[in-house]
Amino acid sequence: MTHNPVTTPFGRESTAAEVIEGIDLSGRRAIVTGGASGIGVETARALAGAGAEVTIAVRDPEAGRRVAEDITGTTGNKILVAPLDLADRSSVAAFVSAWNGPLHILVNNAGVMASPLMRTPEGWELQFATNHLGHFGLTTGLHGALAAAGGARVVSVSSAAHLRGGGVDFEDIQFARRPYDPWVAYGQSKTANVLFAVEATRRWAGEGILTNSLMPGAIRTNLQRYVTDEELNRMRTNPDGSQPEVFWKTPQQGAATSVLCAASPLVEGVGGRYFEDVNEAGPHQPGTRRGVAGYALDPEAAGRLWTVSEELLAA
Repeated sequence: MTHNPVTTPFGRESTAAEVIEGIDLSGRRAIVTGGASGIGVETARALAGAGAEVTIAVRDPEAGRRVAEDITGTTGNKILVAPLDLADRSSVAAFVSAWNGPLHILVNNAGVMASPLMRTPEGWELQFATNHLGHFGLTTGLHGALAAAGGARVVSVSSAAHLRGGGVDFEDIQFARRPYDPWVAYGQSKTANVLFAVEATRRWAGEGILTNSLMPGAIRTNLQRYVTDEELNRMRTNPDGSQPEVFWKTPQQGAATSVLCAASPLVEGVGGRYFEDVNEAGPHQPGTRRGVAGYALDPEAAGRLWTVSEELLAA
């Protein structure tokens, strides 16, 4: 790491409300994908509570409306709801074309974890399609709106699972030849989220658009609907067979790092970096689930992924 890492007065127990305290987002417009469940709800709540006009982009508009009413009740701020299925190119295109005016904050939060092998109509592996390609198409589609905001921020919600699987397998991204492993596929998609932040910042920082990625922490949410407790424990086992102590965060704590990247002056002017526990992460320490893998910050891989993603979406 050749720069000074961002440090904050916050830590793993800090909540989104604590991180956003004293920040005024009046006049700012924000989108939170997957804003109807888990940390997406609390991310949207924090941004709305600070005065932002928040749109939650959700697959289930009915669930979205219920959450919007709840957040309006706690913040007094009206929440907008828009349909978005990240695995469906036409849904992403419809969302983009319906957006008017500047966009100051985009939180790419939605995701699917460790699903059985499923493919989109294009033949894309579902986790890569949802977690990366859908958000790639959304963000590049909204590029003009982000540029118009002057100082926009994009937040790419990744995971410590990026440490599994060894990065993006450019020779077989869609598991056409290699055996499918739900966790390797998830790890690949989460590496892609970090690489996206690196390349988006390189391309767009000159327009005032900065993108960071993050690990929210271990949180029990709907994201784990495909994963049993036994499976989670197996995945957390260290190479020596020991079980690390897991600090389970509440959704309010899990949203804190997203909110830091989305709105805090503490990361003003910062882009292309990876955060965890409301601070910039250091390099990955072998034998732990902390830090960021070098391959996830590799500018060459980031540029290659961008090109591949454009080609897939244009096909």
